[in-house]
Amino acid sequence: MFDVCVVGLGHIGLPTAALLARAGVRVAGVDISPTVLAALKRGEVLIPEPGLTQLVADVVHDGSLVAHDAVQPASTFLITVPTPIREDHSCDLGSVIAAAEAVAAVVTAGALVILESTVPPGTTASSFAQVFERRGLIPGVNIHIAFCPERALPGSTLREIATNARLVGGLTPSCTEAATAFYAMFVSGPLHPTTATMAETAKLFENTYRDVNIALANQFASLCSSIGIPARETIALANHHPRVQVHNPGIGVGGHCIPVDPYFLLGSEGIASLVAQARAVNNAVPAAVARDIEAEAIRLGARTVAILGLTYKEDTADVRDSPAVAVARALAGCSDLDIATFDPYVALDGLNPSESLAAAVGDAHLTVVLVAHAAFIAALPELLDDSANVVDYTGKVPLESAKVPLGRLPS
Repeated sequence: MFDVCVVGLGHIGLPTAALLARAGVRVAGVDISPTVLAALKRGEVLIPEPGLTQLVADVVHDGSLVAHDAVQPASTFLITVPTPIREDHSCDLGSVIAAAEAVAAVVTAGALVILESTVPPGTTASSFAQVFERRGLIPGVNIHIAFCPERALPGSTLREIATNARLVGGLTPSCTEAATAFYAMFVSGPLHPTTATMAETAKLFENTYRDVNIALANQFASLCSSIGIPARETIALANHHPRVQVHNPGIGVGGHCIPVDPYFLLGSEGIASLVAQARAVNNAVPAAVARDIEAEAIRLGARTVAILGLTYKEDTADVRDSPAVAVARALAGCSDLDIATFDPYVALDGLNPSESLAAAVGDAHLTVVLVAHAAFIAALPELLDDSANVVDYTGKVPLESAKVPLGRLPS
């Protein structure tokens, strides 16, 4: 029997499994993807994350982490499967329930089961726990069940899993105690005991807070544009107040959390109306940015446009829900423009990827920077001169000719 069985080897599950294995725990890593399992058995990873490739190779080769296509008996089970949103923006719990049922089929009395997948408030105590209760496994009596949300940023995932503060929400006090002891084995950050429902809700609050504040910044940008003043400079002036820290506007919101998690709070119509409005504002931004770029190209008489950056944040290869991809795809559909894209981390079919940064900007009449990759910041001043037409949506390119949009974004 394994010490821990990690179900779901994605962006959180695999790094967590590897960290547990490094801590001396014998781990079974379970996934339904043959491609993921084949790579893991070779000691390889499909997730571009600093430090992960070597760590996985080490723990696989020493036998601490073993790949499986089915849930294995263990004393602790960690479920880290996706919870995507449906077209109606409700949470699809299919993978969570399927994982719970697979665990319930092999779990023994006294085991600890932890859900890390982001879910709507009350899920752990209701539909998740009910899978085990139907088999006579009662939380706090003969099984321990808890919810502990992940907090990790692509590019720093290993460090953040190991060092960030964690919320540990059990269904009973004894469940919380068991889960806290588990995380103490490999997490050096503070562990905050709470209830499962409070931990679920706090996780959603974290990313909803960011979404709402980004939406506010984007609306500020729209306001600044309407009165003809630069948004970023105006926001910077406001931020001189000792208790104000407004975000900078951008091209939208991306990643696996911020564009998704707020929807999980919208189950009761009207209660979270501000959240819904923020989602609508941020969802509209990429299309507005694409329209502005098209208008700028037409104004300049620029036929060929280089789009720099496709990931949802700088210096990672993560394109999940990337607003930069949405902008590029919208522009690729403009018959009056020839679009080329370049990102040092990814190349996407259908977006005419250039083989190098120099090739992308060398052929362009207009260069648009959507993501502030360090490679762009360093190289663009050498590749372009002050006569170049450059629109910089990041506000970080050190080039005199780079124009930062006032913020013509949807109101």
